[in-house]
Amino acid sequence: MVGDSETEVFWAQFSRHLRERGLGGVRLVFSDSHSGLVKAIRKVMLGAAWQRCRVHFVRNVFAVIPKGSAEMVAATIRTVFAQPTADAVRTQLDTVADKLGRQFPKVREMLLEAKEDLTAFADFPHQHWKKIHSTNPLERLNREIKRRTDVVQVFPNPPAVLRLATAVLAELHDEWIAFPRRYLSNESMDALYPDDAIVLPTTSED
Repeated sequence: MVGDSETEVFWAQFSRHLRERGLGGVRLVFSDSHSGLVKAIRKVMLGAAWQRCRVHFVRNVFAVIPKGSAEMVAATIRTVFAQPTADAVRTQLDTVADKLGRQFPKVREMLLEAKEDLTAFADFPHQHWKKIHSTNPLERLNREIKRRTDVVQVFPNPPAVLRLATAVLAELHDEWIAFPRRYLSNESMDALYPDDAIVLPTTSED
């Protein structure tokens, strides 16, 4: 969908359009902290949690610290996302906030203010964590579309762009749902949606 600007109105319209096309059962939305987008998610995707992209958050932190401290601060924040359990994730965020706050009070404030949104991923199956606490998977997807469109360079009309982008997405979708490259496993998804789980017959040889 094309919009004139990334306002709340545009993102709300976009989100409602997805719902009208049949999107349902959304448990989590992850994105950067664009205010218009976040407000639209909270209004339209009722009941869904929001995960703030950790990569974008760290970039925001870089704006309030000296450049020479960036590597140390980023490494320290990354320890939050390397914990084995949800409780440990949230405890580590508090620990990191206190540790960095001694030298960078603004960073401590930012971490504690964003705690709920930075750690939303921890309420989901552990197998999903690396794929839902940042927008990196989406950005890789966008890069693949850009790579394919750059080859063509000039399109005769908008539908031609749409056809190519749709073909790329359909191709990647097939990869994401196929073993062993499945994006999210059947077992972990069944834990999220037990009522929708399909039990397949097996034999002793399976």
